[in-house]
Amino acid sequence: MKKILSFVVLTLLLAACTEKFDEMNTNPYRVTNESLKQDFNHVGAYFSSMLANLQGHQVEEDLLTDSYVRHVGTPTPFVGNRNNTTYYVTWNSFWGRIYGSVMAPSRQVIKIADADGYTVFSAWAKLIQVMGLSRLTAYHGPLIYSDYGSTATTIKYDSEPDLYKKFFATLDEVQAVFAANKLYTGMKKFDASYNGDVNKWMKLVNSMRLRLAIRISKVDAALAKTEGEKAINDPAGLILTNAENFNVSLYGQKMPLAVICFEWGDTRMGAGLEEFLLGLKDPRVAKFFQPATDASLYADHPTQPYKGIASGAYLGAKDDRLKYSMVSEDWKSVTSRRFLTAAEVNFALAEANLKGWATAKTAKEYYEDGVKLSFQNWGAGGVDAYLADDTSKPMNYVDPKDPRNSYTTRSTVTVKWNDADSKELKLEKIITQKWIDAFTNANEVWCDHRRTGYPKLHFVPKNDSNADWGVIPADGFPYRFPFVTAERNSNAAGVADATTKLGGADLISTPLWWDVEGPNF
Repeated sequence: MKKILSFVVLTLLLAACTEKFDEMNTNPYRVTNESLKQDFNHVGAYFSSMLANLQGHQVEEDLLTDSYVRHVGTPTPFVGNRNNTTYYVTWNSFWGRIYGSVMAPSRQVIKIADADGYTVFSAWAKLIQVMGLSRLTAYHGPLIYSDYGSTATTIKYDSEPDLYKKFFATLDEVQAVFAANKLYTGMKKFDASYNGDVNKWMKLVNSMRLRLAIRISKVDAALAKTEGEKAINDPAGLILTNAENFNVSLYGQKMPLAVICFEWGDTRMGAGLEEFLLGLKDPRVAKFFQPATDASLYADHPTQPYKGIASGAYLGAKDDRLKYSMVSEDWKSVTSRRFLTAAEVNFALAEANLKGWATAKTAKEYYEDGVKLSFQNWGAGGVDAYLADDTSKPMNYVDPKDPRNSYTTRSTVTVKWNDADSKELKLEKIITQKWIDAFTNANEVWCDHRRTGYPKLHFVPKNDSNADWGVIPADGFPYRFPFVTAERNSNAAGVADATTKLGGADLISTPLWWDVEGPNF
């Protein structure tokens, strides 16, 4: 009997225990799927990393796009002074950043958001995909977009015409979702740029559409005009004030430019910016750079104490040029990076007006507004005197360390707008100012330079291009960057197909679709 009672008591005790087994054995500090869904963490947590990786670092920008648009020069003779800056392909990693850190997480966000009915988060992720891929296609041309995520042995690339049509279609989809959710606040916790304000994101959508429309305007004028005017006329508006600028938070990290300059000593003022900023007497120079620390370096213009390094220069010891102008100390304390600004939008609108698109203001008004917004954004004074200057012109460049790097300026552009000028000269003024304003954000002005020929930048003194990656003539510039080695190895048939869509060999000497030779008008 005692054995039976003991068994019954034990059974009851076990039953009592197992009734709360899940509760007792659940870690109260463990993050569960349900807790992640609170405040949208399960979809929102991805966005900071995606946004932070829309732009590159040293080898993707400083030693590539920033060098190709002559904003910076390096004192360091990397790889025996034969590398990207001298037109021999050495580093090619922006593909991995965009696909690995933007496309992959955004695909996961879209999958989760669509399953759970979070349409705004899904649209937001699709917008970021367009923002990332629209930068990457400026490097390579055709990209994987429609078939992204495929598990097929061969993954096909979209041609450039198809890419841009898909970009515009995605922007339509995103804008429709945003327009239906203007008061939505779910993004706020994850949005360091606009604090979750959907209306500001709608302005960015329109501004992205205008950027891409301008980019393709020389090759597909009809589509560009349609999409550009759609952006202009959308009731949500465009980014037209500096308060609306789209800047990407550094999320507590250091500005790459500051790291490369101050910690590594690998970047300095570009000779191109010395040529234009000093020649045009541009007050923004002090916001970009510091004076050189050796007065002998700027003996050719002693009242303007700056000295840059030519892109693609003949370089000896790194120490030879460390005293050339470093970037401003202000770059050590910035907390965000420019991505798309009101100045850029106004310069795009000025060009749109020249092309005959319907705009609210004249090209002159947009041009001058763009310059004023740029000065305001950079914290520079003297804009009225600058806009009235019709005599100052870019200056010749002298490298006191090696005369082989010295050159005569190719540009005679001035600042003041003149309605009697030709459309080509007006466009040169617009693009030159757009190029100056774009310091640290060179992707789009690299596109501008290839499609328009403006500004008239210097040719590299040391040209190491050859048949390996494509020959660039002494008076030419690279048109693109090759498809990456990882794709050549793992998706060879896809790369071969992409090359047929490129319309030429997979070389830096093959122009992209929108890069059409000839006059701009």
